[in-house]
Amino acid sequence: MREHLIEALGCRMRYQDLPGTERPLLFIHGLGCAGSFDNTEVAAQPALAGHRRILVDLLGAGYSDAPADFDYRVSSHARYLSRFIDTLGLHEVIAIGHSLGGPVAIELAALRPDAIMRLILTEPNLDPSGEGSTSRAIASASERTFVQRGFRELIEASLRDGNTMWAATAARWYPAALHRFACSGAAGGDPSWRDALYCLPIPSACIFGANTPSEDERAALAAHGVALETVPNAGHSMAWENPSGLAGAILRAASHREAR
Repeated sequence: MREHLIEALGCRMRYQDLPGTERPLLFIHGLGCAGSFDNTEVAAQPALAGHRRILVDLLGAGYSDAPADFDYRVSSHARYLSRFIDTLGLHEVIAIGHSLGGPVAIELAALRPDAIMRLILTEPNLDPSGEGSTSRAIASASERTFVQRGFRELIEASLRDGNTMWAATAARWYPAALHRFACSGAAGGDPSWRDALYCLPIPSACIFGANTPSEDERAALAAHGVALETVPNAGHSMAWENPSGLAGAILRAASHREAR
């Protein structure tokens, strides 16, 4: 584990950096997750061994610091990640964003067309989170109520429902950070993350788990030139359910044509 000082905030983001000589892969996790928890087994797969693999814990998650006065919005995460890739001297980065980490990757790519050369999204949030989503459920409570009791109730409910992996990593989040990030997902982007994705001048791909109903979404993405990949025997939590399958899909997505 390494750490990156975010000078403007006076705090540190922690990350893992696995060596490789091919283009760097920057993994950006989603709501309630952490790179140190979600992506280590994926990054360790032989299919990705040639790439440099960078797994971040976003502020408020995993082992990173959790400043109380940070807003934890999607756009704010993208801004400090932009400075982070400069600190590491990264070029021709392939950004990989999962779920609500997808919009972070999209906004990072829009900020840094000089450094991000390809975008890979795994079941990303492209529109404001809908009814029944975790983001919407969290955002429906005030921050005060969520911090005081909603966070604990969320973890307990996840454990009762058998979602023990997500409960384990979400429990490490700073509760206010989880709420603010969820509120950002529920509100969506302006312009929308979907429109921002379609306007990016770099090749993009979306990966879906085979167990996730996605026919309409796949058709919409394909119509806008977004390449598609599928992970067998997996749903939304594909990094846990089939890490080797996800690594293979990432490798294929990283090899698609260089322009739309």
